[in-house]
Amino acid sequence: MKLGISTYSLYNALRTGEMTIQDVIVYIASIGGEHVEIVPLGFNLTENPELIEVIKKQAQESGIEISNYAVGANFSGLNEEQFELELDRLKREVDIAAALGVKKMRHDVASSQNLSISNFLLELPKLAKACQAVADYAATFGITTSVENHGYFIQHSDRVQALIEVVDRPNFKTTLDVGNFLCVDENPLAAVKNNVSLASMVHIKDFYYRPSTENPGEGWFKSKGGNWLRGAIVGHGDIAMPQVLRAVKESGYDDYISIEFEGLEDCRLGTRLGFEFVRRVWNEI
Repeated sequence: MKLGISTYSLYNALRTGEMTIQDVIVYIASIGGEHVEIVPLGFNLTENPELIEVIKKQAQESGIEISNYAVGANFSGLNEEQFELELDRLKREVDIAAALGVKKMRHDVASSQNLSISNFLLELPKLAKACQAVADYAATFGITTSVENHGYFIQHSDRVQALIEVVDRPNFKTTLDVGNFLCVDENPLAAVKNNVSLASMVHIKDFYYRPSTENPGEGWFKSKGGNWLRGAIVGHGDIAMPQVLRAVKESGYDDYISIEFEGLEDCRLGTRLGFEFVRRVWNEI
């Protein structure tokens, strides 16, 4: 296992200009990260392709790997022309992943206002077609693509499983985010056990949880079922994180793990404390 950090964890510092992407990579290495996962928020590799070489150079100088490239996408509710445009755009993102030298790339698949299972089943063939096309293109670079349990519509463990099964490509898997299952009110430990065998990448994220009847106020958002969530430092939230980490380790997963922090605390502090927690607990299992 190689433990590292997603650049998304330092998004607040990137957004405000307190840190550059080079600063983020240096920071990740300074706290012991073995890899950096590139999420282009707070910087843009499509509009600023010169940053690709900047990132590669800084990672090499800092002695860490670039593990994964993670981008958004949506193929739901599109007409044929829109579908092809989105597919072409996503293939250009694969080109960026190849230029970064990564062998893993996460892309979102769909978002929808209609979150019903019937709508998911209706959309599934089209979503699978898109994922097949992207995976086939990525295969020419030796890249494995993946869908994250993300965005309510494809966030349940069984929906992720269904998509992977229908896509039926050896290089299409899941980026398993252990915290995101809470967004659709699914037990994280049970969901991780369901899907860890399909994972090409694992994100470790934590949340505070409150029932729908106890609105805590500003800084919280609603789950699909109306419960309240707020990002937490990994190990400080309400997810049974030691048990989740044990389930991941005992599954035999032995690849990249990324810390994702999206709490209200300072992003550098939150990232470091979460990283140290996971490293300690993993070594104790």
